Amino acid sequence: MVLSKSKFSRRQVVAGLGGLAVYAAAQPAWSQAASGKPIKIGQALALTGPFAQTGLVHKIVSEYYVARLNKNGGLLGRPVEFTLYDDQSKPDVSRTLYEKLLTSDNVDLILAPYSTAPILAAMGVAQRYNKVFIQNTMGVPALATYKWHFSALVSGPEPSVSLPNKIIDAFNSTGNGPKTIAVVTSKFPSAEDMAKGMRTEAGKRGLKEVAFLEYETGTLDYGPVAARVKEADPDYMFVGCLGVEGNQLLEALSKIGYKPKRHFYLYPSPLLAAYGPADSATSLTNFEDVEPFTSSAEGTEFAKAFAVAAEAAKLPYPHVDSQAGNEYTGWQILVAAVNATKSIDDAKLADWLDKNSVDTIAGRRNFKGINHTSETDLQEIRQVQNGRWVSVFPKETATPGAKLIAP
Repeated sequence: MVLSKSKFSRRQVVAGLGGLAVYAAAQPAWSQAASGKPIKIGQALALTGPFAQTGLVHKIVSEYYVARLNKNGGLLGRPVEFTLYDDQSKPDVSRTLYEKLLTSDNVDLILAPYSTAPILAAMGVAQRYNKVFIQNTMGVPALATYKWHFSALVSGPEPSVSLPNKIIDAFNSTGNGPKTIAVVTSKFPSAEDMAKGMRTEAGKRGLKEVAFLEYETGTLDYGPVAARVKEADPDYMFVGCLGVEGNQLLEALSKIGYKPKRHFYLYPSPLLAAYGPADSATSLTNFEDVEPFTSSAEGTEFAKAFAVAAEAAKLPYPHVDSQAGNEYTGWQILVAAVNATKSIDDAKLADWLDKNSVDTIAGRRNFKGINHTSETDLQEIRQVQNGRWVSVFPKETATPGAKLIAP
């Protein structure tokens, strides 16, 4: 089997890395150059297949973070060597690649892939080899039973309960809360789990369900789903989507002349914001390239560097967002543990993470929730306004001047 490292042309990849290099070169020197035997870190990401648009975002962040580490003296004074493979958005390929990373590539540390199913596949390999496993996009914490699993997400121990209620609270805070709901979801495990949670919590909060529609992951024809949504005409549409599925559904709705009144997309591609019909769409976040997320020096630096690389790679939405924030946070957690323990021994790293908190661009994180998730749900609600994602709820942490628009 040929393991492709990217679906993008060499020109695009080199341009993206060149953009990062140009930005890094403009920064002041941080510390003495790293030396000695490299510390090897491995990862697989969805660079082809249905999740490739989002996978590229994670790739840009990982490569930037490694470049930043090496510019800043590496890890423990040693250079970092990063190996990245393409899992093709497939769990079985992810499993094979992590086996390769830990055997023939003999990496010292690993970071998880993108999305729940590949994460679970890779987690099984990590467990077999007793490796610390930090993931940043797994939406079903109850499935992450491996003792050395740590979640970089700030979604709390029961996101299928806390997130639906946060969404409803956000819309109700406008004084114009929804009365009816349509739930549309991919059959992908984490999306379906969250959609069912939305369905349950909405019922408890008095919303009348007018449609519950499921589609197969990888579906290309959203016409039948769109027709059902238009017929139901809900006050609020919850979409359990991954990547560009949200764009595809909106396109199908536009073709039949229907615009949702209030709409939420679970795990959309960042480029949803650049798609005209997505105006006023909502989603969850932990980082965007606007205040208050860029209030720190590191957050500002990251946002600028990502924009340079994203524009070089010709991303339709060249702005850092929650997906990029997730990946960056995962790297911060791993590096914090290595620096604190002055070790790359997995047992020592796991013990330290189990007992400590980590300051990240998404806020201070601990791992006291179920299966080493965050203790509480710290996610925020974002909305597309004028082609950009901005934070709108809770009000006290919203982007200055922004508020939730609820027709």
